[in-house]
Amino acid sequence: MMNQANAILNNVFGFEQFRESQEAIISNVLHRQNTLAIMPTGGGKSLCYQIPGTVFDGLTIVISPLISLMQDQVRQLNELAIPACVLNSSLSDIDYQNNLDGIKQQQIKLLFLAPETALQTNILDLLSHCDVACIAIDEAHCISEWGHDFRPEYRQLNRLIECFPTAVCIALTATATPRVREDIKRQLNIIDSSEFISSFDRPNLFISVVPKDNPYLQCKNFVEQHPEQSGIIYCQSRSGVDELTAKLKRDGFSVLPYHAGLSSIKRSDYQERFIRDDVSIIVATIAFGMGINKPDVRYVLHYDLPKNIEGYYQQIGRAGRDGLSADCLLLFGYGDTGKIRFFIEQMNNEQEKRLANVHLNQMLALAEAEDCRRSPLLEYFGEKSVKENCANCDNCTGESKEKSDLTVPAQKFLSCVHRTGQRFGASHIIDVLRGSSAEKVLQNQHNLLSTYNIGNEFNKKQWMALARQLIHKGLLNQEEQFGGL
Repeated sequence: MMNQANAILNNVFGFEQFRESQEAIISNVLHRQNTLAIMPTGGGKSLCYQIPGTVFDGLTIVISPLISLMQDQVRQLNELAIPACVLNSSLSDIDYQNNLDGIKQQQIKLLFLAPETALQTNILDLLSHCDVACIAIDEAHCISEWGHDFRPEYRQLNRLIECFPTAVCIALTATATPRVREDIKRQLNIIDSSEFISSFDRPNLFISVVPKDNPYLQCKNFVEQHPEQSGIIYCQSRSGVDELTAKLKRDGFSVLPYHAGLSSIKRSDYQERFIRDDVSIIVATIAFGMGINKPDVRYVLHYDLPKNIEGYYQQIGRAGRDGLSADCLLLFGYGDTGKIRFFIEQMNNEQEKRLANVHLNQMLALAEAEDCRRSPLLEYFGEKSVKENCANCDNCTGESKEKSDLTVPAQKFLSCVHRTGQRFGASHIIDVLRGSSAEKVLQNQHNLLSTYNIGNEFNKKQWMALARQLIHKGLLNQEEQFGGL
């Protein structure tokens, strides 16, 4: 079977050899072992189900969360003479019917579905008459409620899997922390030996963070350093996207916007124009770029702070997929933190709220890092950084910053964590240190501790920054569910 897979890799996809873990993953799937593949953005995940889907006699169902991504893949596969189709609301009645007929007549090798579509009764009924050989779940981190992008409909996919007990299952993602990986394996019955993890490091990406003081000027200067090169600029809101696009257009840049407020026709057209190099810059919300097939993006600029490390990692991963060097710049202002915390406060679910705050604090620790930027990024995904100096981030290549001695404040903080019983979050510890009369402090009698009111040399924001450093340096552990230190 692997001979067949190699032949398809060469003759159909035009590659001479597999990338690092692709061969082992594909072999595992062809031997009908449920598989978890963790590969960096741009690492070639799609081949890990496209090739088995072509080798297997039956149908391969691919679950993906994004219509544009599915349509993109279907188009590419059809161009390679691999019969693939999608069933979703964007199709005309005639195209939808033609695709249904192709599936019924067993002419289709790969069928792309959104999770909610796959669970519809009429679709399950249609599939029950098919020989389903493989189920591929893309963006599999959406299965886990510990992930940054949990989607309840993904949690129900075990219903689909139960309908086809003989089908092999492959789950794929670029962003999964150790806890999320364990959750995916438990949900999909994947044994440890069938988990394949490629390095999360993208050594060709230069990572830098600068304080946000005049964002438009900083953005303009950065873009001017990359004349006529393709780049993506991420903003937090649709209005931010429209405003920045208008300014850049006015200054003569070749630029288009992309966000969920635009019609699907416009979004598809703008994405296509960017891929074809008809336009150099896309200013977008996080709605843009999932699985986008453009290897020569030379820079990614974060105009606003991302909400979590997974999102940040996924977005910078859209740069430099051709292996050549690319620039990733984050404009970091504490004002963005306030906006994100405001959205977090609107959440109804207390656990989601706590988790979102933990994720945001980890992102802030990365932005504030004084050592190598790659170190907290890789550690977040459970990977130890091999080098102390990556030679490709602002902290490793810049002048060493003057350091302050924070021994005494660190001792105060750690002592207070210990004396309060090692179960409270940073916010409560800071309240105790700063002598707050908050109800929670008085209720727990923490106003009677020796560490009460001994920390007025710092404001709350400064103590928070120190707490993040202590976690990053491994001097404190943060309990994931409730955020206790």
